Amino acid sequence: MTTDGLIELVSRELEATALGLPLYKRLKAAIETAILSNVLKAGAVLPGERVLADTLQLSRVTVRKALALLEEEGFLNRRHGFKTEVGSRVEKSLATLTSFSEDIIARGLVPGCVWLSKQISRPSPTEMMALGVAGNSNVVRMKRIRTADGVPIAVEISAVPVRFLPSAEMVKDSLYDALEARGFLPQRAIQRMRSRAASAEDAQHLHCDPGAPLLMTERRCFLADGQIVEYCESRYKGDVYDFVFELQR
Repeated sequence: MTTDGLIELVSRELEATALGLPLYKRLKAAIETAILSNVLKAGAVLPGERVLADTLQLSRVTVRKALALLEEEGFLNRRHGFKTEVGSRVEKSLATLTSFSEDIIARGLVPGCVWLSKQISRPSPTEMMALGVAGNSNVVRMKRIRTADGVPIAVEISAVPVRFLPSAEMVKDSLYDALEARGFLPQRAIQRMRSRAASAEDAQHLHCDPGAPLLMTERRCFLADGQIVEYCESRYKGDVYDFVFELQR
């Protein structure tokens, strides 16, 4: 979308917002509506504060406060010295077992991955305990960057015993597709979550600052008969991925 088209869109949405709201909240709501309706797609670059202020006839303070709210809620990514981009916020329900690709497609985005490594090796101590395998057995270990519309979302490391997946080359874009083709699609999982700070390597892969907050999950996936088919560690950018819980009494 061109800058003129974006300004026209935001101007229309601004006029449609409730007049009782402070002006910066109306601007925030206008831009948020454009993002949620997928008119402004992930990775789209917004004009600078001065351009927005001048063309929308608003003060720079109003524009700055609106953009700060959008960044705080994960709709925008802003780094000092860089342009302001629309983020790729994704909601993940913890009530169902779905793959990363399924989650991204459900949001109307295109899933992708950048392979960092695929190999057969001995399991690490953590993988031995998680998968219930011996130290002299082999696992297929895969490390990759997961993307949505080309934007890095997570770093994922998966380990699968070779009895379920004899070769890493059997996995193209989706591990679950490869497992399903062999009749070993996971049916349930146990997952734990915690926060961690991005390492220098994480920051490089996820295009964030070192020390930025990440959501880290560790998941063990089971077949219907109780066999453990996969152990997966994922590190998600905290500003683009939401985990949703449904609680009942």
